[in-house]
Amino acid sequence: MWNANHTQMLLTKEVLKSLPPLYEQEEKGLEAVVYVKFFLESWTWFGTEYDPETKQMFGFTVSSLCPEGELGYWDMNELATIKGRYGNAVERDAWFKPRTLAECNP
Repeated sequence: MWNANHTQMLLTKEVLKSLPPLYEQEEKGLEAVVYVKFFLESWTWFGTEYDPETKQMFGFTVSSLCPEGELGYWDMNELATIKGRYGNAVERDAWFKPRTLAECNP
């Protein structure tokens, strides 16, 4: 079930203002800027672009299952519903500072 309050915690007004629309950084490759970081247990999502209408985020995902990571899209409504092993929810790294995808890639 989608939790609007949790989505708003993940995507504050300030975060939404900073995120460019989808495809704006497409030509930049690994020099695209990551504006937001989400995490849960061994998963990390680095968001570079966002469409507020469709709630689709583009970015880079890393996990213990896929340590080399992968570029792709995810639905923020779905991300807000994910629960970890102990019932904890996805969190936003409030101290994350924008940096390039190359700098975020392990």
